[in-house]
This record gives sequence, structure tokens and C-alpha cells, in this order.
Amino acid sequence: MKNLIVRTITGIFFVVAVVVCFLRPVAMEFLFALVTGLSLWEYCGLVNTVKGVSVNRFISTIAGVYFFLAVGGFCSGVVPTGAVFIPYLLTIVYLFISELYTKADNAINNWAHTMLGQMYIALPFSTINVLAFNATPDGGIVYNYIVPLCVFIFLWANDTGAYCSGSLFGRHKLFPRISPGKSWEGSIGGAIIVLAVAYLVGWYDNSHTPEATLTTLQWMGLGLVVVVFGTWGDLVESLFKRTLGIKDSGNILPGHGGMLDRFDSSLMAMPAAVIYLFSLTLF
Repeated sequence: MKNLIVRTITGIFFVVAVVVCFLRPVAMEFLFALVTGLSLWEYCGLVNTVKGVSVNRFISTIAGVYFFLAVGGFCSGVVPTGAVFIPYLLTIVYLFISELYTKADNAINNWAHTMLGQMYIALPFSTINVLAFNATPDGGIVYNYIVPLCVFIFLWANDTGAYCSGSLFGRHKLFPRISPGKSWEGSIGGAIIVLAVAYLVGWYDNSHTPEATLTTLQWMGLGLVVVVFGTWGDLVESLFKRTLGIKDSGNILPGHGGMLDRFDSSLMAMPAAVIYLFSLTLF
């Protein structure tokens, strides 16, 4: 009972923090730069427990945070030149060259785990900037929080729907080798809830805003993309933890584990949302 109360309180604070941060671009940048840094710090600490792996935790974390901010600056137009990425590239080059002097038994292990952190954490989090800052027909850039916020709303709705449906009707395991607790019934229930939420978002967007972001059908398509890739994101992190032989990625969030435990679904859902939205412009 005590754990449930702690989990509930943490969850409420988490949801409020994410929702409120989207109201101002600076707040969004600050919060998710912090989340990127904490997630990378957590990741590096975990992989450094693997025999033969020694990742530069500090430099890797700084590099990932800088990359997130650089993408934010570029997408928002605050830094209109791609030169903002040069320090990040220099850092990546440094992380490769530094292995010449560490005398590590297996430099490839260090390189692989270092780059995995950038690809798995820094890059996906940075795509939130692509979702939030949109180009206008006149060449300007506007901040539109509705799409990235809805990605998280869809993820939360999917988690809630999957939990309730799985608890009531779960019989057939979705991926027993990786996550024995997930069921097909839960996943289908979560998808139905998300499609309903996406329909309501689409209805409101098209009925109450001068220029709708997406059509109702496109909103439902985005919801489905978030469900599928969010579930895969959850499974990917479960595989990561199972490979390391751990239950939670950390304990920074009471009752919820670590940063990767909390944002695992979004690490796949956000890049997928970017691909989906850009695909809509091609047809």
C-alpha cells in the first residue's frame, strides 16, 4: 500500500512536470535537457558494470545534453547555422581517439557502448525539438507543443489501457521471453483507448483551432504509431535490463525506478512520430 501511494504521488508530479513544461519552449528545453543528461548518466553507470566496458560517463553525458540543446537551437531558429553541431562532432571524435590512450582490453566494447548511448538516448530525445518547432509557409518558425505533448498523452493512455485490459482479460503473452507481464489483450486494449483519445484530440483540434494541426484520421494514425513503437520501446528497455540482469534501471523516481524505466516508450515513439509526420507531407 505504501509503495502504491509513493508511486501515485511520483506519477502525478511527473505528469504535471511534463505537461507544464510544454507551455513554454524554454521550460521544455530545460526539462528534457535534464532528462537527457540523467538518462545518459544512468545508462553509462549501468553499462560500466559490464565486464570489459569502461565508458567515459561524464563526457558522454555532456555530449548528449549538448546534442539535445543543439538540435533545439537549430530547430527553433535561435542558432540558424549547422555549425552548432561542430562541438558535438568534435566530442564524438574525442571519444574515439581517447581509446588509443586508455589501454583498454577491448576498445570496441567501449566504442560500441558509448555510441549506443548517443543513438539510444540523446538522438531520440532530441527529436522532441523536431516535433515542437514547425516551419511556417512564410519561412518562419513557430512553437507548437500540441504534437509532442500528445505523444506523451498517448503513451500514458496506452499504459493505462494496457494495464487495465491486461489485468482483466490478459491470457496470451505478447513477448514472454522479454516481458512476461505483457499480453496481447492488454496491448489491444491500450490501442483502443489511445485511438479513442486521438479521435477526441482530432475532433477538438479541428473544431476549436483556426488552423488544425492534423486531420482527425491523421491524429488517430499518430496514436497508432505511438502505441506500436511505444510498446517496442518498452520491450527494448526490458531486453536491455534483462541482458544486464537488473530489475530497474535506477531509483531516481520513487516507485517508478530510473529515468530509462519512465521514458523507455518515448525513446522509440518520438522518432517514429517524426517519421510519420514527415511521411504525411510526401503524400
